[in-house]
Amino acid sequence: MDKYPPLSPESNIIGLASPVSLNVDQTEIFLSDFYLNTDEIGHVAIVGVNDSLYSLNDGIIRLLSYPGMPAILTLDVTANGITESILLLRSGKQAVELLFDPGDKQYENVTVRGEFNGWTAGRPDFEPEDGIWKATLMLNPGTYQYLLVVDGVEGLDPANQIKIDNNMGGFNSLLSVGLDIAKKVPVLYTDEFEDDDIEIGFERELDGLVAFWQNIRLPEEYTELEEAGEYEIEIPEAAKKIQRSFIRVWAWNASGVSNELLIPLEYGRVLDDPAMITRFDMHSMILYNAFVDRFYDADTSNNRPLNRPDVLPPADYHGGDIKGVSRKIRDGYFKDLGVNTIWISPVIKNPEGAFGYWPEPSSKFSGYHGYWPISFTLIDDRYGTEEDLHELVGLAHESDMNVLLDIVANHVHQEHPVYQEHPDWATELYLPDGSLNTERWDEYRLTTWFDVFLPTLDLAKPEVYEMLSDSAVYWITKYDLDGFRHDATKHIPEVFWRALTKKLKEQVTDAGGRQLFQIGETYGGPGLISSYVGTGMLDAQFDFNVYDDALAVLIRPDEPFSRLDASLKESLQYYGAHNLMGYISGNQDRGRFTSYAGGDLRFDEDAKMAGWTREIGVGDIAGYKITEMLFAFNMTIPGLPVIYYGDEIGMPGGNDPDCRRMMRFEALNEHESNVLATVQKLTELRHNNLPLIYGDFETLLVDEQTYAYCRTYFDDIVIVIMNKGEQAKNLTFEIPDRFLEISLQSHFGSRPDFQDGKISVTLEPGTFDILTL
Repeated sequence: MDKYPPLSPESNIIGLASPVSLNVDQTEIFLSDFYLNTDEIGHVAIVGVNDSLYSLNDGIIRLLSYPGMPAILTLDVTANGITESILLLRSGKQAVELLFDPGDKQYENVTVRGEFNGWTAGRPDFEPEDGIWKATLMLNPGTYQYLLVVDGVEGLDPANQIKIDNNMGGFNSLLSVGLDIAKKVPVLYTDEFEDDDIEIGFERELDGLVAFWQNIRLPEEYTELEEAGEYEIEIPEAAKKIQRSFIRVWAWNASGVSNELLIPLEYGRVLDDPAMITRFDMHSMILYNAFVDRFYDADTSNNRPLNRPDVLPPADYHGGDIKGVSRKIRDGYFKDLGVNTIWISPVIKNPEGAFGYWPEPSSKFSGYHGYWPISFTLIDDRYGTEEDLHELVGLAHESDMNVLLDIVANHVHQEHPVYQEHPDWATELYLPDGSLNTERWDEYRLTTWFDVFLPTLDLAKPEVYEMLSDSAVYWITKYDLDGFRHDATKHIPEVFWRALTKKLKEQVTDAGGRQLFQIGETYGGPGLISSYVGTGMLDAQFDFNVYDDALAVLIRPDEPFSRLDASLKESLQYYGAHNLMGYISGNQDRGRFTSYAGGDLRFDEDAKMAGWTREIGVGDIAGYKITEMLFAFNMTIPGLPVIYYGDEIGMPGGNDPDCRRMMRFEALNEHESNVLATVQKLTELRHNNLPLIYGDFETLLVDEQTYAYCRTYFDDIVIVIMNKGEQAKNLTFEIPDRFLEISLQSHFGSRPDFQDGKISVTLEPGTFDILTL
């Protein structure tokens, strides 16, 4: 009799089921996020939990949290005779009390706004008690920026002396919650593999370990704790029938949950050769944002700028087009750069006229950017034709590259026929108090208009979200696209994302076997951002918070690397140790990183105003080297690197529209050429080193000016070291014990010395290095 119970390669769940983070009191789990047809579900059970604590109605499980709840639970669901499991993670939130002592002054209202409440005052308000104003927050471990609002006046918390630069010329108070927990939870790592066996090592005491193959919780026969203190996991025989499947492992103790291990399999064997990676392996993607109108003009026949005196050139069309992106695919630009996923800005039809207004210098704007749709299905002829887009996607696929389309669902332009026919399908432009509901990004995030000529659609209405989701599916099916970048994600209700993702699974993935990738744009705290990420929703969002901290730490001498390390670890906690979040070099709504790094763009100025009123350059040429360090960071951490066009050459600029200058491919100066060469080298290292794709992250050294971390994948390791200081630094740090007998190769010129499990290396000022086996 076989020791290992046979498992089926069949599955009712498309893709890997994301863990569900439970709420403090009660959690609703939408089984429709995981199953296309919930009527096929025959049985559900939460292992080890009393039936009285959960119920199933209309495809929704309602689970009550309870004292002594384990850090990990598994929800077993049986449908069509197949039982699969969904991991449930106990809430890690803690009660945190904020206090405000008014002294001898009298106030009418005290509240707080910060990262924990979307920077929206009144959630919660403080209550006076014995002369002290008090508020209680439920927060996950991490750090939170915030400000008190006392009778409408914002300020730092006088009871908290810890503050942080906000990158806008001011400071926020900084609240730290439960940071010691990270030192208590288990740590897992991949140790060895041979044939059908995987060895998993761990640090710190475990209360339990659970392993999944795909979405099947492996029976206990498949996992065994060996005398050497490691777990052995047997790869199921059924894995040999699938080209790409995954083993996932978690552990827990009383303090919480470990990091997740993600182990890719190639027909049932551990993937150990980067050559096996294809464009369908999402964790290997490197995204490039080609801003179509400003990228390359390959067809002058479709150039039609407004050429109006009230529209200045930075706000008018520049002529870039779909054929321009195709030309650069043919030229090998993306391949040489190391990009395997091209994200193009919206190519939807936009209005012919000029709208909006900038006062100094006076200018209206054309719709050159593509974010003012007047159609849901037509391509703007100023970008090209249907045939042009078909050609672009075909060329990309022939070159083993994906294409993502930027799509706008939140709003339309006032000239859109749908708004003309159904004005009631938009949210209200005016609030009950008579004020304009424009740019109320946080307080009224689901109803606010971006401008008075851009009606926000009421996507909570079925007739609206069904229509918009159908139009999105149209683009995928008609043009064979590989996914979407979604604009303004947090301003759209969850019901739309669920409807869209379900339709894509039904009509594209399930029907045609095509894998799709969806990434969203949300500015806010990780709690808000993560609420849109997971099975049934989006695959990822851009992690702007890590970018903001990288911007501050890499450029400002007084901001320590510990800030960036803490920010990254908080993201790994929220989004997973092997997340697909986008880590940007910049984007179309920010001043260029290189201009900040070189000092020609200041943190304490309005970057948009600066771009309009003076010529923004780089400043100190050291800005180019700092840009290279940002790329080194983005290319070596978990998640997906995202290159905003022009950043690969250190293009300067203020904020919109100055950060949208025409791309340059020729006549680069020496420093720009060096940045480009460095980016090419970094992408090559990422593609050729599995630890940078599937490896686990570990900090080795962090202080004010220096930073060292590693990514490990079985017997392979990549070490990253950085010195942002103005003086050479001698670094000495230990590496994991399992790598005591290795030989390391430097890729950026340092000379590491390795003895007795420690690396000693000298880094010149403002430099980094990457060490591989």
